[in-house]
Amino acid sequence: QVQLVESGGGLVQPGGSLRLSCAASGDIVRIYAMGWYRQAPGKQRELVAAITSGGSTNYADSVKGRFTISRDNAKNTVYLHMNSLKPEDTAVYYCNADLRTIATIQSMNYWGQGTQVTVSS
Repeated sequence: QVQLVESGGGLVQPGGSLRLSCAASGDIVRIYAMGWYRQAPGKQRELVAAITSGGSTNYADSVKGRFTISRDNAKNTVYLHMNSLKPEDTAVYYCNADLRTIATIQSMNYWGQGTQVTVSS
């Protein structure tokens, strides 16, 4: 059984910073890409940032220069450092990972339960 557990969300003022963490656990053989998505009320879930196992990254245009994604492969953990937060960044942030377990030959996609980020004064 694979679990992705997010932490670090909360309420922050505009211009503030937060760091989200997502730890993957279970019978994991290898983690490929990891990423963060977000979903605001009434909107579709969108990609925020992603990182490959080799460290290549890509970002949504709306967060470039403000957010940084990183990962610790030894800890099966991905981070999202968010700076200069804006009210429009308010959403539930979800962790996502493509990984292979001891029970599977091909990789499968997994989601975390989500963590709320609210940017408001």
